[in-house]
Amino acid sequence: MQQQPLEADTPVQLAPPPRGVRTRRVRGIIFLKDVAVLGLTAFGGPQAHTAMMLRLLVDKRRYLTSAELLELMALCQVLPGPTSTQTITAIGFRLGGPNLAYLTLLIWMLPSVCIMAVAGLSMSYLDKAQIAQVVRFVQPVAVGFVAFSAYKISEKVIHTKTSVALLVVSAWSMYFFQVPWVLPLLLLGGGLVTTFRYRKMPVVREKQPLRIEWANFVLWLAVFLAAALLGHYTRLLPVRLFENFYRNGSLVFGGGQVLAPLFYTEFVEFKGYLSGPEFLSGYGLTQALPGPNFAFASYVGALAMRDYGIGGQVIGAFVGAAGIFMPGTLLIFFLIRFWDQLKQYRVVKASLEGINAVSAGLVCAATFLLYHPLPDTNWNMVLVVVTFLLLLWDRFPSYVLVLGALLAGALLP
Repeated sequence: MQQQPLEADTPVQLAPPPRGVRTRRVRGIIFLKDVAVLGLTAFGGPQAHTAMMLRLLVDKRRYLTSAELLELMALCQVLPGPTSTQTITAIGFRLGGPNLAYLTLLIWMLPSVCIMAVAGLSMSYLDKAQIAQVVRFVQPVAVGFVAFSAYKISEKVIHTKTSVALLVVSAWSMYFFQVPWVLPLLLLGGGLVTTFRYRKMPVVREKQPLRIEWANFVLWLAVFLAAALLGHYTRLLPVRLFENFYRNGSLVFGGGQVLAPLFYTEFVEFKGYLSGPEFLSGYGLTQALPGPNFAFASYVGALAMRDYGIGGQVIGAFVGAAGIFMPGTLLIFFLIRFWDQLKQYRVVKASLEGINAVSAGLVCAATFLLYHPLPDTNWNMVLVVVTFLLLLWDRFPSYVLVLGALLAGALLP
């Protein structure tokens, strides 16, 4: 039988994508919406970020288990760079591969980076006293988030006497020895303690071969060396700024709290790109914003380029953000690709018990460390306790508590 040709305006019916592809796509979109919520409401630094990720991504959405979240967090803590940024990027990678991970990174960092860039552009016009007034209740609420995180994490990962001992020792050590090298040392030490119990772990009969893709590590090292050479031989300030930020992002452990004194020494005392009051005002604003504390680099970059006009300041903010976030992103992309394969080995799997216990201890210590700088008032203690109880009750989203704290700061005298 002769077939009739299709008319020009006849619509061609395309087969829909497989159901699994559609499901992953929808799940990826929902995940990015959750990342946007975190990027706009996750106040209080990495410890509070962990609490909000635990509540939204683990308890509510079940993208991963609490043990998996702690594993990723511990993996990121032994790497240089922004811990919470690396953690949420790694979650995106596990859910949807590199493309979802890149979108996750962009959505997570964009709000705070843009706000800090605008702050750098308009530093002379900001009312510091008014900002401090509005955000005065946010920090005790953030401490409540951290306390709740410590409770939930400990409940889920502490099951043996060895875990209890590691939690207590790590919390005590972190509280009394607040230096950058203590953090990776405790994590490695905790993993080493429980490694000797590897014989109790089930044997994986069919192990996947360990395949290490070196591309991201080579790229990280190549950019590091190229930026150092170009920064040394060129007179272009944006290139030198990129080298400064990339170097700091490659070598700093411990998050934004450790980054601040390094930035102060290099950009205020040594190079004089900004004044001490300007630095402290920007750093204080960073603590009052949601998202990663490493966004402070966009503020410093904008002020460092102030002599080049608004266009130069925008370039400086972009260079600061790109330079500080790129190293940690490349390193976590390198490790996350073979992390699941590495966990097949009983020695590695046994070490995770100790690493998770130490991570729980670090969050416990962070609760007290973050509370100490607060003014010693009854209101702050009440806010911490009320936040903890409301989170335990599990009836209010995290962003409602944060927005309520901001509203109270704006309205109350």
